[in-house]
Amino acid sequence: MAKVTLIFAALLIALGLIGYFGTGSHFSTALIPAWFGVALGIFGVLAISPSEGRRKLFMHINVTIGLVGFIGAVVAAIQGYLRAQSAGMAPDMIQLDAQLAMAAVLLIYVLLCVRSFIVARRLRKI
Repeated sequence: MAKVTLIFAALLIALGLIGYFGTGSHFSTALIPAWFGVALGIFGVLAISPSEGRRKLFMHINVTIGLVGFIGAVVAAIQGYLRAQSAGMAPDMIQLDAQLAMAAVLLIYVLLCVRSFIVARRLRKI
């Protein structure tokens, strides 16, 4: 699962960079997915270890980062949408799409991690 983490880290970094450069490098908040990707990447590399305890620790840190990022992206998307609606304007679709893309990537990642944890626990009982 640690190697899968590196794939998701790369996806988040790409999403952040595309958002940042796609908006003309005007909004540094577009890099937020990239920072989550960097964090996942760092702890993903640390999780590639022959030590089971170390691998478990860093994968649990990674899934926590993923869950926090997912919740943050969903909350930010809802707040941005509601703020635009209350002002009688259309929401910024680029921002909303980027937040929802980040939420989707992290939701898939968290679900894969939880599934992996369940499988690992079942295999340990055997």
